[in-house]
Parts: sequence; C-alpha cells; structure tokens
Amino acid sequence: MKIALIHDWLTGMRGGERVLEVFCELYPEADLFTLVHVRNRLSGTTAKMKTQTSFVQRFPKVSEYYRYYLPFFPSAIERFDLRGYDLIISSSHCVAKGILPMPGALHISYCHTPMRYVWDVHLEYFQDTGRGIKNFLISAIANYLRIWDVTSSQRVDEFIANSRFVQQRIKTYYRRESTVIHPPVKCDYFGLPAGSGEGGSRDGDYFLMVTAFAPYKRVDVAIEAFNRLGKPLLIVGDGQGVNDLKKRAKKNIEFLGWQNDEKLREIYQACRAFVFPGKEDFGITPVEAQACGKPVIAYGAGGVLETVRPFPHEKPTGVFFEQPTADSLIEGMDVFERNRERFNPGEIRNHALLFDHGIFREKIRSFVKEKVEAICSPSARGDHFAQKV
Repeated sequence: MKIALIHDWLTGMRGGERVLEVFCELYPEADLFTLVHVRNRLSGTTAKMKTQTSFVQRFPKVSEYYRYYLPFFPSAIERFDLRGYDLIISSSHCVAKGILPMPGALHISYCHTPMRYVWDVHLEYFQDTGRGIKNFLISAIANYLRIWDVTSSQRVDEFIANSRFVQQRIKTYYRRESTVIHPPVKCDYFGLPAGSGEGGSRDGDYFLMVTAFAPYKRVDVAIEAFNRLGKPLLIVGDGQGVNDLKKRAKKNIEFLGWQNDEKLREIYQACRAFVFPGKEDFGITPVEAQACGKPVIAYGAGGVLETVRPFPHEKPTGVFFEQPTADSLIEGMDVFERNRERFNPGEIRNHALLFDHGIFREKIRSFVKEKVEAICSPSARGDHFAQKV
C-alpha cells in the first residue's frame, strides 16, 4: 500500500512525537506530512522520513511562534495532496485528523485529544486576553475552529484514543466511538538507577516536574506549593509564561529548560518523587518516572487515573490530591512523606511496564492490520487494493 502519516507539527520530541516515532518505525516507507518541521529537534527515526510541510512553514519565525498561526492550520492541513494513498494514519491533537482523504482511502486517526484550545480548556488558554476587539476576534476564531473540528472528525474512518479520558471526550465532542491504545514509554531506556538492584533507589534530595508550560499544566500550582514548603523542586521544560513563573519562584525551585533523553533519565533516577499538578489527557512523563521506580504525586484527574495506582493501594505507585490547588498539593505531599516506606521502586517500575513501547507497537500494528483486512476484499474495495495488501 501507499501510506501517508500526518502529524500536526514537528518542533520537538514530546509525547505526541513519541507516538509518531513508532508509526515511522512500523511504516518507514510512508510519506510524512506536517504543518511545520524543525529537523534538528527530532529523533533520528522521524528526521529520516520523507517529509512534506505546509505553507505555514514559510511564515516568519515559525519554529518559535507557530501556535500564533493557529487560524491558518485548517486550511494548511486540507491543502496536502493525498491522491494515490491507500492508508492514512494521522497523529492528531490539533488539526491533523482534518486532512482530506481521497475516496477509497482508509483513514485511521490516533487522537491525543480533541483540540483542547477551543474546547474544555479554552478559558484557561485565553483567560488573559482582556476585552475589546482582541477578545472578540479570539472568540470568533475559537467558534470557527470548533465547527471545523467537529466537521472534520467525519473524515476519519477509525479513531484510536490515547486514554479512556480522551475516549470520552471524542464521544462528547465528535459523537464518535474509539478504541483505546495507551501511548508508548521506552521502559528499557527509562529504568531503575544503575547498581540499585530490584528495589531501586528510594531517596533523592529533590522533587521533579517535566512539562511544557501551558496553562492547564498548572506549573503555577506547583510553584506556589513549593514556595510554601521550602522543599527543592526541579522543573524541566519551557513555554508559555516562563519568565513570569521564574519571577514567582523562590530559590528552592530551579528551572532547567528542556533536556536531552540521557540527562532527563539521570534527573528522573535521582529525584525523590515526581510532581504532576495538571489534568492531562494521558501524561507520558508520570509513566517515565514510574519506569525509573519513582512515585508520582498527582492531581487525581484525567489520564493519571489510568496510569498511577494511588495510596492506599496494596502496591501504590503514587499519591493523588483532590484539587488543582497549592493547598491540596501540600496535603498530597504530606501523605507521601508520611508513607514513603510503602512505595517500592521495583513494584512501581513493574506497573510502568504495562505501558511499554513494545506493547504499544504491537497493538498499533495489529489494529491497522485488522482494519485493512476488514475492507480489502475485492467486493469491499476492489481487486487493486486487495492485491496491494
């Protein structure tokens, strides 16, 4: 078959790009389409793909300010020429699922989330826009994008959701059913500290966050809590509002920016616990921390409900706090500190293995094979397509 892979934008290696990386491993002969491509920020597997970009690639300073061009994205994704492609796999958290497949093509969309900027976290993204013409324009654009998002969901033959949480959002906003396949974590890479044995290393001298600085990630909650606690917190990541967050943080909080995988693994392995105050669709970083044997202190909502076993479970891998507030996070920290002996690093890692890269790869391969075979009979799709399969 002739295969096309579609991804929103390629400007770094985060959770969505880890999913795409597996698609590229499974289908190295495929052509890759994306709105914006910054090659030197990608892994070797993805960077080697034959890649076509959109007209947005030519916009000023697009590698840093691509999010400001959001209103152009629907038009840009629809202009990709997909004539001749038999199988289209989109990896979508924004507009990638909205490509225009040709009649007879099978379109499978791995949905990281319906476009969160215009749905349930719309107010969090645009809460500081103020009044007047700017606020009016943002509201009008958001309304247009919601209509387009729902309409374009009908161009998908099969949805895969990255969590049960996202599965419900797909049903709520698109009125579509989906199959859950959790994203991959490289558990063979993110492992227990060397020389620590099966029990792993229990003690670290700091807590850790690894996150992009979007409003719904609630980095501000962690900063307020740790300002009051005085405990050391390392924050790996960058993004929206970083300068303001740095100004608010006391000396016990250190900002490290983005780190390469080798350094990130080292930071995971030396921390005391991983802090996760936002409501995520899935959340790969808490699973990476668990793969290193580290417990997770998380706001008990969204994807972590599927990836963390909370205390007082018999074999806990973390602690949930009830509200996305500093007070609630501090209460969760207190529960963790009083029960630290209950968290066994080896058992925490074993739980993370449920989300291993190899499991994801096999589930995706089997899902695609099943859907292709279901429609490739001569009566369903024609002799030509059947012979290609």
